[in-house]
Amino acid sequence: MRRAAGFTLVELVMVIVLLGIVATISVQFVTLSTRGALDVSARQQRALQGVVISEQITRELREAFPLSIRADGGCLEWLPTEAGTAYTRLPRGAGADEIEVAPFSSVPPTDTTRAIVYGYGTSTDSLYGSSDPGPVSPPISEIDNSASPAVITLSEGHRFRERSPERRLFVVGQPVSLCQNGRFLYRYSGYAPDTSQPTPPSVTPEVLAANLTGNVDLQYIPPSLQRAAVVQFTFTLKDPQGDETTTVSQEVQIRNVP
Repeated sequence: MRRAAGFTLVELVMVIVLLGIVATISVQFVTLSTRGALDVSARQQRALQGVVISEQITRELREAFPLSIRADGGCLEWLPTEAGTAYTRLPRGAGADEIEVAPFSSVPPTDTTRAIVYGYGTSTDSLYGSSDPGPVSPPISEIDNSASPAVITLSEGHRFRERSPERRLFVVGQPVSLCQNGRFLYRYSGYAPDTSQPTPPSVTPEVLAANLTGNVDLQYIPPSLQRAAVVQFTFTLKDPQGDETTTVSQEVQIRNVP
């Protein structure tokens, strides 16, 4: 009788074992490849997030009034510059509330903005106060940019304590602050200026970053007659699904315009 052709039990077991080994290696290879792709994607996402955050901070700081920047612990505060021009006549006498200026190329907003005459003797704290005479005016109530010269009307009379060598006048908005709270970096705006820096201000903030680790390093180097002001900030972003981190460091120069 002819013997039937086929596989023995030993051969079948060996084939099953070999297929299991190949499948295990294949699955492990796919798993490691997928994990590597996810890690690379997470690193790229953190790097992009760091670029976006640092670029937003940099752009805002470059529009800051140079002498208004002040740092306290984990908070940085400044007055944003809304517009700039040259004045032709400042208020004179008690109760005078009008400033004659060259027309603005773009009319700044009113009610929440104030005028600053940029003198070299201006201190940072005085820019957040409302002393009369002083370098900062009360809130601007109206701007007539069609007049010749243009006229800024203040909400009340004011005398400027100093003069600018180049007759420069700036319009600044309400303060802006950056403060860290745990793993969050917040941006505060829309609050009234105060001679004491709030850390943080008592307004609802916007979240600028949500996965910080460690402390945000905010350093401010005041301007001099030879160089501009410099703000240095460093922060570290942490992968929420792991332990990898990405550190971002940036230096911003704020032009010291006389």
